[in-house]
Parts: sequence; C-alpha cells; structure tokens
Amino acid sequence: MRRIPTCVLSDAGPPEATAGHAVDRYVEIGSVTKALTATVLSAMADDGTVGLEDPVERWLPTPPGTGITLLNLAQHTSGLPRLPPRVGRRDPYAAFDQAELLRVVRSLDAVVQPRQGEEEYSNFGYAVLGAALAAAGGATYEELLRTYVLDPLGVTEVTVHPPLERRLLAPGLLGVRRRPWTMDGAILPAGGLWATPRAVADLVVGLLLERRLGEPALGWQTTGPLWWHNGATRDASVFAGAMEDGRWVVVHRLGGAPEETDRAGIQALKRSAV
Repeated sequence: MRRIPTCVLSDAGPPEATAGHAVDRYVEIGSVTKALTATVLSAMADDGTVGLEDPVERWLPTPPGTGITLLNLAQHTSGLPRLPPRVGRRDPYAAFDQAELLRVVRSLDAVVQPRQGEEEYSNFGYAVLGAALAAAGGATYEELLRTYVLDPLGVTEVTVHPPLERRLLAPGLLGVRRRPWTMDGAILPAGGLWATPRAVADLVVGLLLERRLGEPALGWQTTGPLWWHNGATRDASVFAGAMEDGRWVVVHRLGGAPEETDRAGIQALKRSAV
C-alpha cells in the first residue's frame, strides 16, 4: 500500500510528519489561500480603503449593474461560475494571467449565472476579488497580504514563489517529482499560495483562536463551533481548522484524496477532545 506523505500539526502535541513530509518545507495550500484573501478584504474594509458593499465596477473595468459586490465575491454569492472561462486540462490556470482576467471582467455581465445570490463556490470569484483589492490598494496581491495579514501576525513562511530547494512536491513515477499547476497568475488569490505547515498553524492560531486581527474573516467556513477551510491542487490537499474551545489542527498531504485529508483533520480534532 502506497504511503501518502502527511504532516499533522495540532494543539495535542508535537507535529507528526510521515513518508517524507516535513513541517519546515514549503507546500501548496490551495484554497486556504481564500481565507487569507478574505482576511485582506476585512482589513482593508476596516481601514476604509474599500467597502464590503463596493460594486466590483468601482475597482475593475466591468460593465455597470452586474450586482456583484466585494462581499458577494468573498461569500461565493456573486453568481460567477466555479472556474474562469477557457481553462485548460493539464495545467488549467496556466493561461489565466492578468490580461486574460481583464479581458473576461470587461464582459462580466455575460458570465454571471441566474443563481446570483445563492452560495456557489467560485475560484473565479476569488480571482476577481484579488484583482479588485490590488486595484483598490495600489499594490500587488502579495504586497497586500504581507501588509494586512502576514506582517501583523509575524508570519514569514508564506509566499508565491518559495525557494526551489525548500519546495516539497508529490512523488511521481520513478522517483521524479510531479510538476504542480501554474497558480501564480490571476488565480493566485483563490489558491496559489505556498506555505510551510508550521506557518499555516501559526495563521490558524493567530486568526481563529487569538483573533489578533479581529473576528475571523468571511472566507472561513463554519460548521457549528468549528472554523475551517480546506484546499486541494493537483497533488496536494490541506485541512485547517479551530474549535471555539481552543483546539486546532492542520493536516497537509501530498497525493491521495482530498476528502481523506478533511477526515483526518476532523478525526484529529475528535481525538484531542478526549
């Protein structure tokens, strides 16, 4: 049976890393990026740079009257589809650069689906949100992330382009590491960040338990007393969450089904309650 490289960090004890995983190597964190993007939105709203109810056309060259606000984008109620138009197969977001994003947003009214207002998970929506925040803040997404989230929390091991020698990739055939998807273009705010597992743990504690930047941003999911987010890319999956009673967990795996990563996170929280 193939062993899946796994790293588990929690409040219950020292980190556990198996099958070659490591707590201090950079890994893809997928859609946990969205929770950080939403935190940037909350912080920029707090300092008056943007308003949660700002229409998207205030910051991007979209047609007026789409009805989409920054809050809609953060809450997945914008009516935008899950994926941008014309994604590829092998490397779906490789061609989705800033020029392509602007091309699409100029006709955004043609992309909005009839179910606007209902919650429908949208990577595309978070790409648009990240672009709007960058326009409003007059800085790149990564600069805004550092200014509003990482620096205030003292977290350093989160980036778009980690050093090659510190990246941890899924094993492939004949020992060759598999190439990750291209996620550093316009899709970045939806799922393109890399971080060490220990940095993700610091973010979970700082944002969800200590709440050093205020109440958790709207990008975090809630299930009863659990605040959480998960993420998956081509070969990596992550589950990060915290309970109101102070328990927390981060599980990252290279390969395997993302649903199993989620279950591992939930089981770790249950074990820590005993």
